[in-house]
Amino acid sequence: MTSSRPRPALLVLAYLAFVSLGLPDAVLGLAWPSLRDTFALPQVGMGAILAAGAGAYLVSGLFAGRLMQALNVGLLLAGSTALVALGLAGYATVPLFALFLFAACFVGFGSGGIDAALNTYAAQHFGPRHMTWLHAAYSIGATLGPVLMTALLARGAGWRSGYAVIGAVLATLAVTFAVMRKQWDGGPAQPGEAPTASVAPSATAWEALRRPRVKLQSLIFFVYTGVEVTGGQWSYTVLTEGRGLGTAEAGTWTSLYWGSLFVGRVLSGFIVERLGPVRMLRLSTGLAVVGALLFAIPAVPPPVGLGLLGFALAPIFPALMSETPRRVGSDVAAHAVGFQVSAGTLGVAVLPSAAGFVAERFGVAIVATQLFVYAAVLAVLHGVLTVSADRPLAPGQESRA
Repeated sequence: MTSSRPRPALLVLAYLAFVSLGLPDAVLGLAWPSLRDTFALPQVGMGAILAAGAGAYLVSGLFAGRLMQALNVGLLLAGSTALVALGLAGYATVPLFALFLFAACFVGFGSGGIDAALNTYAAQHFGPRHMTWLHAAYSIGATLGPVLMTALLARGAGWRSGYAVIGAVLATLAVTFAVMRKQWDGGPAQPGEAPTASVAPSATAWEALRRPRVKLQSLIFFVYTGVEVTGGQWSYTVLTEGRGLGTAEAGTWTSLYWGSLFVGRVLSGFIVERLGPVRMLRLSTGLAVVGALLFAIPAVPPPVGLGLLGFALAPIFPALMSETPRRVGSDVAAHAVGFQVSAGTLGVAVLPSAAGFVAERFGVAIVATQLFVYAAVLAVLHGVLTVSADRPLAPGQESRA
């Protein structure tokens, strides 16, 4: 991973791309009660939406390495963003739930391309600080999305209007990325900077899958995204239907959750290089367990548990991504990031969907307890990783990593 200072124009593009990735991700939970009424769906219907998007996201992530070899990062980013915008337009217009699920596939495939390309590029060309702040930019998008949807719902505009506005923003960004696609291909760098280049893995996907660290980190991403999305997508329903809070109050606390992810990533970016990603991860996974436990206790005010949980989760994803080339080997980093993104997508589909099945049978209030269990599993898995695999790869040992 290069330690040189990235060009300003490239950083601006990267930050905008992460904002665009976060914009649609956090609004389903707020739209869900109204969307469920529109299509007359049971609670488990959210799982169908998540599964459709996650399936497409998974395919996109699995082929991320090959896509980055065939296309430059800028072109892949522009095309993927356009696909997300098209899917969101479908959300805003389709009359049937089956067509809504079809649109979710466009959103998932495009988001997977954005996620894998950006994380691979950033892990190899940016340091831990910018990696953390890039994910803070994702949190800006994930915070603005619920704020927008809450405002429109409170004014009676409807959930489709929220998706229409977000889709228009994404379409504008897709055009911007297409116009500036050559920024990712290197070219003249500023004095003291190394030229950037498109990401091209030098090993096969099969070689990457044979490495135990790739498998273990992928499992951690599976659980982590399950924790993050279960907390973000179900907290609104838990607070409204499980604890009786009003729309505006529950929407505010849900936005606080995503906002705390942003604040946590901004602050951790200042200290991650001094504290070290591994120590940061140990501290964060422990605090996530505490935050989830507090949210599971109805007597504790919702912003306490949700705020701490979001703040604790903040550094985990970027720190794990930043460590990927060191832990698995730079020759398979692009494939490994793709697998991690795909595993994270499965976590988005499986764990929140499992919460929906439990909510359907035992009541939505129990989802908060389920979230605590997920957070505890995440902490245990990361402990296993640090004990068994937290050491630099030695030259010539990559194939056994």
